[in-house]
Amino acid sequence: MRCETVSEVCPGIGCFKAFNNRKVYFKDYDNNAEMIAFFTCGGCSGRRVYRLAKSLKKYGADVVHLSSCMTNMNDYPECPYVKTIKQTIKDNGIKVIEGTHH
Repeated sequence: MRCETVSEVCPGIGCFKAFNNRKVYFKDYDNNAEMIAFFTCGGCSGRRVYRLAKSLKKYGADVVHLSSCMTNMNDYPECPYVKTIKQTIKDNGIKVIEGTHH
């Protein structure tokens, strides 16, 4: 999951490259791991998260990475809703990892 605002200027290349090369926050995944979704929070206040978490669970997703733009406060504006977003995902039985490529 990534920040809606940052998605206007970031095509997600860093996230995909880190996953494809099993680097940084994806280093523990084996070659059988698949990225099955790439989406935004829906904008402040994370308005899409509840519905998307339900859908992800239905399709068997077991982990959601919160992108570096949501969690790395040194490089991006702070997400004021990251704690609530994280809890909503966890409440749906999905593990949350904070970070992708930074």
